[in-house]
Amino acid sequence: MNFIYRFQKFLPFLRWGRNMTRSSVRADAIAGLTGAAIVLPQGVAFAAIAGMPPEYGLYTSMVPAIIAALFGSSWHLVSGPTTAASIIMFASLSTMAVPGSEEYVALAITLAFMVGGLQLIMGVVRLGALVNFISHSVVVGFTAGAACLIAAKQAKDFLGIEIPEGGHLLNTLQFLWQNWEQLHPLVMLVGAVTLLTGILAQRRLGGMSMIAALIAGSVVAAVFNFAFGEDISGIKMIGALPQQLPPLSMPQFSLETFRQLSPLALTMTLFALTEAVSIARSIALKSGQPLAGNQEFIGQGLSNIAGSFFSSYVATGSFNRSGANYDAGARTPLAAALAGILLIVLVMLIAPLTSYLPKAAVSGLLFLVAWRLINFKQIMKILRADENEAIILGLVFFGTVFFSIEFAILAGVIMSLMIFLRKTSHPRLSPRVPDPSSKTRKFIYGQFLPECPQLKILRLDDSIYFGSVAHVGEILRRYREHYPEQKYLFLLTKGVGQVDIAGAELIVSEARERRAIGGDLFMYQLRDSAAKVFKRGGYKDEIGDANIFTAKEEAIPAIFERLDKDICATCENRIFTECKTIRKKRPTPEKT
Repeated sequence: MNFIYRFQKFLPFLRWGRNMTRSSVRADAIAGLTGAAIVLPQGVAFAAIAGMPPEYGLYTSMVPAIIAALFGSSWHLVSGPTTAASIIMFASLSTMAVPGSEEYVALAITLAFMVGGLQLIMGVVRLGALVNFISHSVVVGFTAGAACLIAAKQAKDFLGIEIPEGGHLLNTLQFLWQNWEQLHPLVMLVGAVTLLTGILAQRRLGGMSMIAALIAGSVVAAVFNFAFGEDISGIKMIGALPQQLPPLSMPQFSLETFRQLSPLALTMTLFALTEAVSIARSIALKSGQPLAGNQEFIGQGLSNIAGSFFSSYVATGSFNRSGANYDAGARTPLAAALAGILLIVLVMLIAPLTSYLPKAAVSGLLFLVAWRLINFKQIMKILRADENEAIILGLVFFGTVFFSIEFAILAGVIMSLMIFLRKTSHPRLSPRVPDPSSKTRKFIYGQFLPECPQLKILRLDDSIYFGSVAHVGEILRRYREHYPEQKYLFLLTKGVGQVDIAGAELIVSEARERRAIGGDLFMYQLRDSAAKVFKRGGYKDEIGDANIFTAKEEAIPAIFERLDKDICATCENRIFTECKTIRKKRPTPEKT
């Protein structure tokens, strides 16, 4: 069984392949066909952005999509060329070679191999835990921001107006406001028909609704072009795509090329993984699927390595295609794999027919995908629940819209870590007293209950590490100064998860301070992980074995024996059961 488990872990498609049914295969086939139809026009556009010949955008949507689906962990992630990855590659490679040239293509293919190798290594050495630093608020904000970018990028084809490239969302809105008279009503009508068809057909047709929407938009466009002519209607078609399978290619295995591309390869690796995993996690929030970060790294790495031998440049998770894949009803990664396979078939059979597919219809379909990507319910929950999470959400959203995706995600991760570190650097120290109604000596919150005049009981939660010792040390100092009569300190450490050297040194220092004023320090229920640090570092000996307890039945009687019985005799509180054994002294009457 162990061998079978390891074998299936290495080949994840064996696991989900066993659960396929006729219904799931049908749903995946529909979703795959939808994805293949969508990427036909997009692949050419991505290639143009990347400075590559148009057919390379289609090549990058074939083999990498198939390999990533078979070896990744996400049920819905579709890999291929993306706008952001294409822009980053073009910005760097264009300084090394002429875009579109043979040298440029060779460098792009080699870059894909290097990126895939780095991704594979990160997955093998189990660095997938890095994705845990991408918080839920980061994912929700990133998704909403990316959806706005998708809509903004499609605005020119939806509205039939030429919008300057490279501008942010505000630039696009400002340009549209200033040039609204240039909008083509017939083009907008084609996009609107596609959008409305997709919305109305969703309930009845499910995954077929997207294909139905494309057909409806194409029919309306054909009628308008026939009636008015393309010059008047302004409706532009995608145009015929080349009929060609991805040819075999070979990366340049030279030390000089690797040295030249290594900085860009590292940047692209980190960005591509962040983008892919963020997309996978955002869709997993809707599907309820658990993700394996290491396996996703491996899947992405293998897809880029394999793609580099089939004329592909860097591929990563595509928001457009992944969102459409989920909306089309995909159930397993078979849908993404079929999208790559069906794309090969479509390119060979009906690529020329794309000349009848209007750009406005494709943009209308992507408008629908973008709208469905925004999780309004989760956004409202985050805004109501936590101010810090709301700030992170806003930072990532506006960073994605106005700056860049990689900047927004990085900023969100850093902000999340800062808030996390701020919280962990302020552990809670709250007073406790024995519950007078509990026979098991249960400790309860004791801010307004009587305390022992000689013993301060504090519950310490969270970890004590180098980042929190200053805060904890300051609170302990205040307790010593504000309650000098309570010379003894009893720390309840059940809630302490981890203790490092700095934390252990703080506890020992507090014990010394207590002993210097005639008291002592005791500890109760120290966890094994923390106990190891105390034992190996010799801190347990400094505190004393007799001062560390594992049961309250042992701790309270032992501590009580150390207290000053004269003070106990005059105490009115009597909070411990042992206090009843001390005969209460009556105050001596004053002589008149």
